[in-house]
Amino acid sequence: MKWKCTCAYDGTDFLGWQSQVGGNTIQDFIEQRLLEIFKRQIRIHGSGRTDSGVHARGQVFHFEADWPHEPVNLLRAFRSGLPSGIQVWKVMRAKPDFHARYSVKKKRYFFEIYLGYPSPFEYRYCWSLGNRRPDIEKMQLASKIFLGTHDFSAFGAKMDGDSSENPIKTLYRLDVACRGPRLRITTEASGYLYKMVRTLVGTLVEIGLDKLSIEEASAHLQKRIRTEQIVTAPAKGLFLDKVYYR
Repeated sequence: MKWKCTCAYDGTDFLGWQSQVGGNTIQDFIEQRLLEIFKRQIRIHGSGRTDSGVHARGQVFHFEADWPHEPVNLLRAFRSGLPSGIQVWKVMRAKPDFHARYSVKKKRYFFEIYLGYPSPFEYRYCWSLGNRRPDIEKMQLASKIFLGTHDFSAFGAKMDGDSSENPIKTLYRLDVACRGPRLRITTEASGYLYKMVRTLVGTLVEIGLDKLSIEEASAHLQKRIRTEQIVTAPAKGLFLDKVYYR
């Protein structure tokens, strides 16, 4: 039996999604819980990897195991043994050909920015710009240059042991919306390079602060070469919001 699960997590205290030596990753804790439930090692497959400090509201993973009870019972079993920073909130049977990663159609992320100094209850989940005030309209205008299908090599980062990633992605959405002191950047794409969302956010903020021009950002996109002008926003403001499947 194949199971499709949706989970949420506060990434602050974890070393990202993917299992690694030393543990303390989302995958490690979920697989440990599955070991306790099924009394054997079970490997899970996520829709993608999130970095250390990145949060999720709709991460999806799948695994294969025989379970003679209803899905709701499996969900209850999950919830009784995970750390408080991880919550599985949906479990359902999946078709045999479903794959959490390879069946993805597109993903939605959003990034939270605070224009000023957030309260201690918000600080873990946003990028504080302090006294800096970016030009929101300029950021909104700049976001348009990234829409469509491009080679995003200049806005990704190399991941150790993974050099085969196709840099050509289709960006369907890149919205910049401001409500009071909160600035949210929302993006949807067919896929993302390593640290691509955080780099796009960092680029838009640099443009809003007049540290980078729209023309320079467009030139970097065309040249497909990462330079020191392209900065990466901190992980703690990023949320994997939703994964769409075919």
